[in-house]
Amino acid sequence: MASQAAVVARVTRRFSASAERVFDAWLDPAKAGTFLFATATGTMVRVDIDARIGGKFVFVDRRDGKDVPHTGEYLEIDRPRRLVFSLAVEMYAQDIDRVAIDIVPLASGCELTLTHEMRPDWAEHRDRIQAGWGEILEGLAITLGESEP
Repeated sequence: MASQAAVVARVTRRFSASAERVFDAWLDPAKAGTFLFATATGTMVRVDIDARIGGKFVFVDRRDGKDVPHTGEYLEIDRPRRLVFSLAVEMYAQDIDRVAIDIVPLASGCELTLTHEMRPDWAEHRDRIQAGWGEILEGLAITLGESEP
């Protein structure tokens, strides 16, 4: 049986901030903890980032009294244009996904495209996952002072 292609969720957003500011926010624990895997009803209780290729990260969001760890490893770091990492949320699945952040500098600001590759059996959840990444990018805009909370 041939292997099925990965399911892809993709979100693109423009920022008025420079590519460097947008990129750096993903690897700065103080900034990333405000938007990355943070939920409106949860509390971010742990953010550990080892920002190097092969370095690991852990984000723990406390939701309804339960800790939800998001873990991964940085696979590519090419400031300010590309960041690629693995992603696992073991509370929900044993899968390890791949997330790529591509940033294109513009005359004013930049454009970020996030691509999340996951196993084919997640196809029915693609739209919800894509919407979740959209919320994360909105949180990034708020962190950068570009949107109202």
